[in-house]
Amino acid sequence: MKLKLPNLKVEQPESAFAEGNARWTNKDLDPVPRNNRKWGVLSFIAYWISDAFNAATWQFASSIIAVGLSWRESISIVAIGFFIVSIVIAFNGATGVIYHSSFPVLSRASWGFWGSYVAIISRAILAIFWFAIQTMNGANTVRVMLGAIWPSFLTLPNHIPTSQGIATNTMISFVIFWLAQVPFLYMHPNNLRWLFMAKSIIVPIAWIAILIWAFRSTGGGDIFSQQVTTHGSAYSWAYLASMTSVIGNYATLSVNQVCLLFYPIAPNTILIPQLTHQADFSRYSRVSVKWQLLYVPMLPLVFTFISFIGIAASSAGSQKYGRLEWDPMALIANWDSRACRFFGAFSFALAALGVNISANSLSAANDLMALFPQHVNIRRGQILCALLSWALVPWKILASAGSFLNFMSAYAVFLGPIAAIMVMDFWVVHDMKYDSLALYQPRGIYRYWHGVNWRAITAFVIGVAPSLPGFIHSINARIRVSGVGVHP
Repeated sequence: MKLKLPNLKVEQPESAFAEGNARWTNKDLDPVPRNNRKWGVLSFIAYWISDAFNAATWQFASSIIAVGLSWRESISIVAIGFFIVSIVIAFNGATGVIYHSSFPVLSRASWGFWGSYVAIISRAILAIFWFAIQTMNGANTVRVMLGAIWPSFLTLPNHIPTSQGIATNTMISFVIFWLAQVPFLYMHPNNLRWLFMAKSIIVPIAWIAILIWAFRSTGGGDIFSQQVTTHGSAYSWAYLASMTSVIGNYATLSVNQVCLLFYPIAPNTILIPQLTHQADFSRYSRVSVKWQLLYVPMLPLVFTFISFIGIAASSAGSQKYGRLEWDPMALIANWDSRACRFFGAFSFALAALGVNISANSLSAANDLMALFPQHVNIRRGQILCALLSWALVPWKILASAGSFLNFMSAYAVFLGPIAAIMVMDFWVVHDMKYDSLALYQPRGIYRYWHGVNWRAITAFVIGVAPSLPGFIHSINARIRVSGVGVHP
């Protein structure tokens, strides 16, 4: 019996998009056919509720209150920030609904076929990096869950050298959480909507229960009586810097975020390129593009509510346990009930899983697929992203490589101009009209100059340039850069 080796090339059925263009497409890169468009209005609502409920949103208020503003300013900043973000998300997601193609394919219209690699590679690097970091955060939730079941797990003897930045029990938790993600990496985006629906029900119920605990046990704590401690121009700069931080941390919308952002980011905050990956999901839509407008009122309400839960729970924990814990795992670890600790940590584990799939692994998969379309499909791309996360040794990054972590945090600023260029290109430059077939024809109208749209490159350089001083300062605060720091 002759052993048949697996085919390294992925499936590519005959289609008008693949004809003579195998280098630039495969089955998963082609526009989604009508019979595979499964996402309806409820699917997208569940997706965004799922995406909103994560530890980063919980911790938004921490850096705002830390600079001298009160909880009232914190709530208003989150609401206004996400109102701005929601508008751009709606605009950027509309192209996916109209043409049913992913971000890497749509970027060819703006950048050219070879020029699109600037956007694709930038996003792929960021997505893989934050997949690794988010997996590490998920490992911390698993450690709390296992410690609730077997308290001795928390005192498990450590056999890993201290220099590695991780203990044995945390490494076990990392492996468990990483393995728990693998089945979902094999799932098609059409099937993932059921994960998001489940998360959009389970996690909100758990976090509302935490909110009820906060008010019943302490009345919400004393943080609600805290007054603003900064005034005058310092107050204005703190307010604007915090708003830029909220917008930048979640959407990489503002190209000047690092120049304004001097204040520390919450330790578990994950920079998520939401504006650039929206088309990766909206391409599966079976409803009208007009439903994209739903995000404008919905996102500010949901994100603001979650930030309020974070404020109330952390404040209650401060009054009850004597220290302010913005890290939800540190707060939950103080609870006396082992069952409450387990289910509380489970809700954050599910939150981390959902956002890692929706924001990181699928983004990386689409980008890797666009780089190597003949050998990588969406499933292989997600598995490759997960495997590469081990190579990044995220526990060492979080334990010791502060400068590198700051570099990757600030690196997200490059996605701001990318998102802006693509939005303006479709809605203004091309007057809301793309040629679907030409997006797959390297010698077509989107070839530009040798496959590169020099206008997009120029706009990108101009958009990034103002952020470079802050980018440098974020990596090494000892480097003095004019205009960066605390403004009077």
